[in-house]
Order: sequence, then C-alpha cells, then structure tokens
Amino acid sequence: MKPALRKTMNRLKKFTSFSPRDLIASAAPTILAIAAICVLAYVIVDPAPPRRVTLATGQENSAYDAFGKKYAEQLKADKIAVTLTGSHGSRDNLKLLADGKVDIAFVQSGSTDQEAAERQGLVSLGSLFVEPVWLFLREKDKQAPLTQLTQLRGLKINIGAKGSGTPRLFRQILDVNGVTPDELQTSQLDNTPATVELLEGRSDGLVFAAAPDDPLIQMLLQTPGVYLFDFTQAEAYTRRLPFLTHVTLPRGIVDLGRDIPARDYHLIAPTATLVAREGLHPALIELFVQAAAKIHGGAGWFSQQGQFPSARYTEIPVADEAAKFYKDGAPLLQRYMSFWLANFLDRMWVLVVALGALILPLSKIVPPLYVWRVRSRVYRWYGQLRTVEQALENAKDAPPAERAAIHAAQLARLNDIEESVNHISIPLSFAEDLYGLRSHIQLVRLRIVSRNPISTQENAG
Repeated sequence: MKPALRKTMNRLKKFTSFSPRDLIASAAPTILAIAAICVLAYVIVDPAPPRRVTLATGQENSAYDAFGKKYAEQLKADKIAVTLTGSHGSRDNLKLLADGKVDIAFVQSGSTDQEAAERQGLVSLGSLFVEPVWLFLREKDKQAPLTQLTQLRGLKINIGAKGSGTPRLFRQILDVNGVTPDELQTSQLDNTPATVELLEGRSDGLVFAAAPDDPLIQMLLQTPGVYLFDFTQAEAYTRRLPFLTHVTLPRGIVDLGRDIPARDYHLIAPTATLVAREGLHPALIELFVQAAAKIHGGAGWFSQQGQFPSARYTEIPVADEAAKFYKDGAPLLQRYMSFWLANFLDRMWVLVVALGALILPLSKIVPPLYVWRVRSRVYRWYGQLRTVEQALENAKDAPPAERAAIHAAQLARLNDIEESVNHISIPLSFAEDLYGLRSHIQLVRLRIVSRNPISTQENAG
C-alpha cells in the first residue's frame, strides 16, 4: 500500500461509529462504584459462614460425647471444623451457651423454659432422640423390686452429675410423687464413678437420662444383681410433665437370644435437643440440621424411621432455618452440589439485589458522560478560539504596525489550532460538532483577514 493511501486510511480510522475507549473511561467510575458496593454487600450483608464451630457435648463416653464425634465427622466432609467441648451435661451446656463459650450444644428438654431461652437468645435446631430416665437399683435379698418412687425414701441414690440436667429432672419427678430430695440420701457423682458405687454396693441406685446408646446403660441392662425400675404410671407422668414422653423398652431388645430384658418396661423420657446461640450463621444451622437427619433419622429402640430429628418435643423456639428444613427438606441447591458452592450461589442473590438497585439509576449517568467526554475534545478548542478573538478585540485601538503584528500572530495561532483539530479522533455520530468547529475556525480567520488586509496578503504570499 502506498504511503499516501496508508495515511488516508489511518485518518479514516479515526472516524468511527463508536468509541470503546471513551465508553470505558465514562463507565469506569460507575462500574467501580457498583463493584465496591456489591463486594460490601457480599461481605457485610450476608457474610460467609465461619469454618470453625464449637459444640458442647457431655461426659466422657456418654451418648452426647459419642454423637458429638459423629457431628464432627459429618461436618468435616463439608470442610467445617467442629471443636468438641466436654461438660457434665445440659445445665453446663446452657451456661456455656449463655457465656458465649460455645456456639451449639446438646440440651435435655425440661432443662429450661421458653421464656428463659428467649431471654438468653437461644434457638432450637430440633429434638434429636429420646433420653429415657433410667433408674437402676441394686437387688436386695428377700426384697421385691420397687414399684413406686415413694419407696425410695431413705435409700442412697445418685441423682445425676452436677451440671447435667438429670438432677433437676429427677427432682421434678420426685415432686409429682410427693417426695422431697431431703427424704433420700442423694449424691451427684459423674456417671462412671456412680456406676462403680452401685456395683460395689456402696449405693442403692442411680439415675441416668440418656440415649440407650450410652455404654454404661448397655452394660447395666445386662448386669446381674441390678434391675431397671418400671415406670408403670408413665402415661400419667407425661400429663403432669408435658416435656416427657411415654416410651416402651421392648422385651428382648438388648439381647434376643438371652431374652434381655425378659419383659416390656415402661419408661418416661425427655428428648435431647440441639440448641444454638441466636447469632449462629443460618448456613451452619442448615448444615447441622442436615447432619442431624443423617445421624438420628433411622429407627431406634424408641423411635420409628424418620421420627427424628423433629421440630416437636422442645420448649425452646425452633430456628427459622431448622423449621424450614423440617417442612421442605434441604435447600434445593444443596441437594445437588457441595455445601460451599451452594452457599456461594445462594449468597449471590445479595449481589443480584444490590445490582438491581444500582445498575438502573447509575446506567442513566453513563450515556451523558460518554457524550460529554467525546464532545469535550471538540469544545475545548472553542476556548482557544475565544482567546484569539479576545486578542483581536484588545488590538483594535493599537497602532497599525502593532495591530498588524498581532493579527499575524493570531493567524499563525489559528493555523495551529486548525491543524490540531484536523487530527481529532471522533465517532461519526459527532462529526457535526467537529465540522461546526472547523467552520467557526474559518469564520474567525475571515474576521482577521477583513480587519487587516495587509496581514492577509503577507500571509497568503
């Protein structure tokens, strides 16, 4: 391609129907503002769930302790680290929650009430399993098994570990029987030493309130010389203490071959609930409830398939996310993808709302900015033209020789302006502004020539 033709083509390229560079420059502040607000909304309005959570369990080798390990294993698959904190039981766990030392805990129903839970900012994630009241008594020679709790008067009974919910629960049971704790010789040892005291004959009985998975309960149900108290009035207890349910320990459930137990036993049972502080991230609540469904959803000694976890059997208000799970199941996205990806996409709705609120008003700013930016490349030369005209006005009263010199200088300046204007790159849609500027340059030139013919002749020559 010849140099002249190449030069012509390069000049033509400067005239385009659209200027991406100007659009980017005009839209950049708006885009940055939208991006900053979206990031702010993403981080502050709906923060990502923490990757660590603390769960209060119970005594070592208890059902709470065993289930706590299962929860840790379940959430580990979703890259959530669960730190387990041991305790004596429900009362300790409620205190740990109130003090903010744990995020979530196992709590026995009946350990608190709705008013106290709301005051402390606690929510329930649902009931998980029944925890029957197991009253194990030592057999005595020539003495029939006890059939009424009033017969406990004078006996040495371990009513549960300090800090657990069992002592408070058993006192309530004694109260509806008209028995005060002072009428018994009570102790509050941990479960393991209390079991040792019973087996060695230093106590007459002990009380557990735990799931049948508890190793100590499994052992005591098969230990000769120890028998389980039969709550034959179980249905009446559930009427007097609504947080209790009537459950039956079926004959042979422990060992069918040895027929242990040899008959059905009626038991009364509170439920174990998963309780969290109100500020626990909603995504973590969803994750814990889903884990609960996997861990406690099967059939058990006292429950049917799918009976637990449940929003029932708890006096603590159920968290909205948990209630939604029990009604509709797991969130749609989490059924088909990983927790973190589903959570990210779910949180993207925050950005959609933020963008919807920002794009429409801010988008109305970009077109005027684009037009202003393009036209400003033309309009700024009008300032130069005004300077030339002002110089002419100031020179009209000057001596002829001086006036001629000023006119010559302004003509040279006008030529420089025109040369610069000829190199302006501008979209075709704004060509009218460019040609208007060039006609105005010519108009100013004619004014200079008309006022100073001599200068014009010299410049032409």
